[in-house]
Amino acid sequence: MFNPREVKIGIAPIGWTNDDMPELGGENTFEQCISEMALAGFTGTEVGNKYPRDTEELKKALSLRGLEIASAWFSAHLTSAPLQETVDGFMKHRDFLDEMDAKVIVISEQGNSIQGKMNRPLFLEKPLFTEEEWQKVADGLNMLGELANEKGMSLVYHHHMGTGVQTSEEIDRLMEMTDSKLVSLLYDTGHLVFSGEDPLIVLKKHFSRIKHIHLKDVRADVAERVERENWSFLTAVKEGTFTVPGDGQIDYKPIFDTLAKLDYKGWMVVEAEQDPKKANPFEYALLARKYIKDHTGI
Repeated sequence: MFNPREVKIGIAPIGWTNDDMPELGGENTFEQCISEMALAGFTGTEVGNKYPRDTEELKKALSLRGLEIASAWFSAHLTSAPLQETVDGFMKHRDFLDEMDAKVIVISEQGNSIQGKMNRPLFLEKPLFTEEEWQKVADGLNMLGELANEKGMSLVYHHHMGTGVQTSEEIDRLMEMTDSKLVSLLYDTGHLVFSGEDPLIVLKKHFSRIKHIHLKDVRADVAERVERENWSFLTAVKEGTFTVPGDGQIDYKPIFDTLAKLDYKGWMVVEAEQDPKKANPFEYALLARKYIKDHTGI
């Protein structure tokens, strides 16, 4: 079983308001979002586009609801922009999260990414790094990892659909090319399954590097249409490819059993972006929280 003192359960705001498509959930307020998270039984959240950036204001709003910040996404552009631009943005992001007492920083390389391109077929046009780009990413992440460590924080890399680090082979290479003391891994069940990977194999292979987890499920019928009909990632999201744990195709029992056996410590964050007009975020938050409690005891 999991140690409830070492594992925390959070949920990302992306089911309420979508950073990449602001029209999804544009009517949902920050206060509604965090209030429904707390009411559903979660104790943590990641940061969305409607969250105040004044740390005192944000801390007060969260503390009133018994919530804390687990982490927040940072887009690196190590392959497509001068290194200093990424470093400057990262430092600001790091210091914000440090003030919010977060211990991990989520990062993804967005140079040449198509995840935010509405008209780019997800599977047909997936970007591939050149040898030079791989080296830039690895060297840049090691540098950013050092900056994270200065604050006692961990850099966790988010493998993601539509980017240069999506498949299990690409995850393997990134882990091989980066320093384990500087670069850790965010384990995202939904992105692995959507990409056609076996999440249990990735979990067992890279557990020593995993310091943050995103729990999302996949609707198999919709995912099949994405590839068959050449949809973009954003179209896939709008049409409902992702859902919360327990509502899709992923068998979470062996995943949870393995995490518990290996004594995972850290956050497990539900991150299931959907159109809130089609999938009521509070309803799905309740569904996810019950499923996780039933299967983990937390």
